[in-house]
Parts: sequence; structure tokens; C-alpha cells
Amino acid sequence: MIGQRDTVSGAHFAFTDRWGGVSAVPYEELNLGGAVGDDPGAVAANRERAARSLGLDPGQVVWMNQVHGADAAVVDGPWDAASGVPAVDAVVTRRRGLALAVLTADCTPVLLADPVAGIAAAAHAGRPGMMAGVVPAAVRAMTGLGADPARIVARTGPAVCGRCYEVPEAMRAEAAAAEPAAYAETSWGTPAVDVSAAVHAQLERLGVRDREQSPVCTRESKDCFSYRRDRTTGRLAGYVWLD
Repeated sequence: MIGQRDTVSGAHFAFTDRWGGVSAVPYEELNLGGAVGDDPGAVAANRERAARSLGLDPGQVVWMNQVHGADAAVVDGPWDAASGVPAVDAVVTRRRGLALAVLTADCTPVLLADPVAGIAAAAHAGRPGMMAGVVPAAVRAMTGLGADPARIVARTGPAVCGRCYEVPEAMRAEAAAAEPAAYAETSWGTPAVDVSAAVHAQLERLGVRDREQSPVCTRESKDCFSYRRDRTTGRLAGYVWLD
């Protein structure tokens, strides 16, 4: 259920795999995405299972309506049900104990925390969001609340790797123009984009030194959901919170 978990000075980072849930084919098993066509009851049950396995209150997890943009929102609790979930690709909080979640199925999930300042953030970095600057936007929102990039701990989870993310040459050129580290080539010799490498290059320039990147490629690993591999599929989640 939890494929990767890490704790640093009271900052918790976790990434799910696809197992241990109740969703049926083609979303089997632990689909946490609510907008992919799965049964809403199954998604709710999966979200509760995942939260409980992490020691979290399922009602105190902030989810996003992800749109491949660069908007970051500061939150102090779950969204008001009457207002709905806004279209953002990064959420930031200074409320300890509040978990922030990001959904992915090939995009790069980015979890950030400054344990000293008590500020955490989660960001959804696909190719468009990376190019638009969603990760720098998240870091700026954190620093605006008092975080120090030198203290920020960054973890990126399973994502499609540069060896597998084939794109047209023009798309690779466009991504590399926005971030040179995005330039990649597939294992079969065609143009590709490496979003995770690009995200880490952005974090490096922003002064974030404590960074770890998951070695898991979602397209290659059957333990992960992958949109590029399966098209109709579920979503993994990354969670970050502070004691």
C-alpha cells in the first residue's frame, strides 16, 4: 500500500503503490484518484485505507483539483465542501498535522517541508506544470510564510522516467528551453523528456539541497499506475505532513 515512506526531523513523506485497495479493473487496487471514472465509493474507501495506514485522519487530508498549471494555494484545513476544490497544482500549509496530497500516474509528485519553520507543500509537476514553474511557485509560497530553502527537504516520488517518456522532437525542444535538464532520450533512441530531472534542477537553483528522487519509473513498474502505459487507470498519491 505504501511503497515509500521517509521521516526527516518530524517531516513525513509517503508515496503509495497500487496495491491494497478495493477498486476493480482497470483501477485495481488502490486508486486514489476521484476523477478517473472509478466508483466514488471505492475511491473513498481507498483514501480512508491509505490515510489510516499512515496514522492520518482521512478527513484532514487536503486534495487538489489538478490542471497542469502553476497556481499554489496556502491552506489551513480541508476545502469547504460547499465551495468545492479549486484548480491548483500546489498546496502549502503551516498547520502541523495537516496532510497535503498529490495525485499522479506518470507526472512527478513533489513533496516539500521545512521542519524548523513548520511549513509543508505538495506539488503536481507534469511536463506542462514543470515548464510553467509549479515547483518554484510552491517554494515561493513556502518562503513567503517563513521557510528557508536551505532547510527545505524535498522528495519526489515514482514518475515516468526520461528513458520512457517519448515525445515529438518539437515538444522536447520546448521543454528543454524551459528547463535544460528536461532534455532526454528514450532507451530506444527517440526524443524524450525527463520531468523529474527538471524538477530537481529547479530545486537546486532555488537553494534546496536536501533532495531525494525515487528510482521507480511508473511506466516500467507494474506496482504503479501509468497513464502512458495503460491510458485508463488509477492514480497514486504522495502525502506530506509535519508533526
